[in-house]
Amino acid sequence: MKKSPSSTEKNGTTLLGLILKRRAKVGIMGLGYVGLPLACEFARVGFPVTGYDVDPAKVKDIARGVSYIPDVPGEEVKSLVRSGKLTAVSDPKALSAMDAVIICVPTPLRKSRDPDVSYIVAAVDTLRKNFRPGQLIILESTTYPGTTREIVLPVFAEGGKREVGRDFFLAFSPERVDPGNRTFRIRNTPKIVGGLTPLCGELARALYGSVVEKVVAVSSPEAAEMAKLLENTFRAVNIGLVNEVALMCDRLKLDAWEVINAAATKPFGFMAFYPGPGIGGHCIPLDPQYLSWKLKGLNFNARFIELADEINSHMPDHVVKRVGDALNSRSKSVNGSDVLVLGVTYKKDITDVRESPALPVIDLLRERGARVRYHDPFVPRLNGEVNLPSSSLTRDLLAKQDCVVIVTDHSRYALPIEDIVEASPLVVDCRNATKGIDVNGNVFKL
Repeated sequence: MKKSPSSTEKNGTTLLGLILKRRAKVGIMGLGYVGLPLACEFARVGFPVTGYDVDPAKVKDIARGVSYIPDVPGEEVKSLVRSGKLTAVSDPKALSAMDAVIICVPTPLRKSRDPDVSYIVAAVDTLRKNFRPGQLIILESTTYPGTTREIVLPVFAEGGKREVGRDFFLAFSPERVDPGNRTFRIRNTPKIVGGLTPLCGELARALYGSVVEKVVAVSSPEAAEMAKLLENTFRAVNIGLVNEVALMCDRLKLDAWEVINAAATKPFGFMAFYPGPGIGGHCIPLDPQYLSWKLKGLNFNARFIELADEINSHMPDHVVKRVGDALNSRSKSVNGSDVLVLGVTYKKDITDVRESPALPVIDLLRERGARVRYHDPFVPRLNGEVNLPSSSLTRDLLAKQDCVVIVTDHSRYALPIEDIVEASPLVVDCRNATKGIDVNGNVFKL
């Protein structure tokens, strides 16, 4: 007598079939810089995709075919919406119709530097209220090892009433979005997947395998969560190292970029990182702190992480010190000087100012009595604690400044970098944007 298939086999086989045929309904919770590109990628290959966001403005923009994410062309959004493959909603009831739901919500830090997982908790609670048995749930939000198992799993297991791998499927797959990167996009960036059970992992790998060239399986959600934190901790620690090298070179009267580029000629055993005014964005300043916080609960002090954070957090102070050095060379002080900050995004050629070191640089300059303006072609206005409009970049404006501080090395400004240096009485260059350019000794490097 043939044994009838278990409910696990039925649910898993049915869902796998839908995924392989690209008929599975995919829901994306959170339509920010991670969620919207991912939604478009799934819709592009034929999946019916529903994006959910609590911000009605984002939902309206997508419905009109408007993209608010620079890496996602508006024409692509418009085409996918017209084809019916991409829909955006603010009604969470739509999530109950989804076969797979991917959670892409922010994970900031509290002022106490502890992880703030409230967005994850809120998203999971919303999905719980609109849950349908047999769904595949994937968390992409960066978080500490154990979050998927300790926070997400109990909500859907409901005290043992449901079994993961049978009644629902759960996995963690960290986002690897690099805003502004034109080389590595979703499709050609390997995707890590860790499932709660082997079947959970198989289903998540099949789903991502539809849109990503290479999917990397790990043994558990914890391994996937830790891999993400390692990636960004590696970057934070190495940036902290070269920022300290920049401080050393300042004392030694050396050019840090010359030293690093010379070391980078070694074809093995060295990877070049470069100093800057500090670190910004959602990942590098925050993610290592998630790991550090988790380990403190295990009586382990993550010393490299804390030291790197101390050095990186100090860099805006060093920038202001260099501004003071530059002004002192002309018998001026920061107090009463006109200072133009060039670039306020945390990296070049993007619109993102989250955690940007330009913000504390502006604050510190103001505290010391400087009259501060900024120019950034990607940010027409700064809102919040720093409330300023972007000034038009002209030779006349540059000539009226006592000092110009290059915080972000955008590829294109209204004036070529050579003209900026020539027209400015003093330049403090935090990014080596003026390499090979110096007019009458008016350039001060970081």
